[in-house]
Amino acid sequence: MSTLRICTYNIHKGFSQFNRRLAIHDLRDRLRLLGADVVFLQEVQGLHLHHARRHVDWPAQPQHEFLARDVWQATAYGGNAIYDHGHHGNAILSRHPILTQANEDVSDHRFESRGLLHCEIHVEGVLQPVHCVCVHLGLTAGSRRRQMASLVRRLDALAPDGAPLIIAGDFNDWRNHADDCLTEQLGVTEAFVSVRGRPARSFPSTLPVLRLDRIYVRGFSVDKAEVHYGQPWSRISDHAALTAQLRPR
Repeated sequence: MSTLRICTYNIHKGFSQFNRRLAIHDLRDRLRLLGADVVFLQEVQGLHLHHARRHVDWPAQPQHEFLARDVWQATAYGGNAIYDHGHHGNAILSRHPILTQANEDVSDHRFESRGLLHCEIHVEGVLQPVHCVCVHLGLTAGSRRRQMASLVRRLDALAPDGAPLIIAGDFNDWRNHADDCLTEQLGVTEAFVSVRGRPARSFPSTLPVLRLDRIYVRGFSVDKAEVHYGQPWSRISDHAALTAQLRPR
């Protein structure tokens, strides 16, 4: 394998901005056009009984399985928010085999359910399994700081000695504190910082202003990084999709 193409995308539970329309079918079509080998998804609806009754074209499968079908052979899902009529969380879709998966609850208070979905993926041409972590951090600075500390502790224990690593997702980090917390402690670099000098603007998807979503890597160089916003992406989710082309070092 010469390169690894990845994508991170907060899919807003399969609905467009302000929940105006069901967008999961358009999302599947657009996601496939990006050609990603590994996809990190946030706000993935694993089950929602009310939506299934209300929308005739609601997928019969959990959203991560519906999106992955016939393209990404391996999937992992971590349900973080669980309620009477369903649950949602993070997911990873991969063209390469997923060796292990675990979801760590890092909820900071009862009003926000958050988790770290951690997979080890076998990528041909990379000597060690690639540690892939999909994150969706809290809305307050204190929550994010504690959740990133949990992330650092986990990876220090499970991915030490410079093991190849990709952390991607919605960091809700418009003040760019994640770089201070992660780059020095884990030895990662942010893909857009590497290419453009600063994280990407990713929210709202119509014309992004806030830098909320990130891709951090270790053991890879970044050949290219892109933000996918405006039409038709703004009709699919309130976040832009981010992609990066990585090359193993």
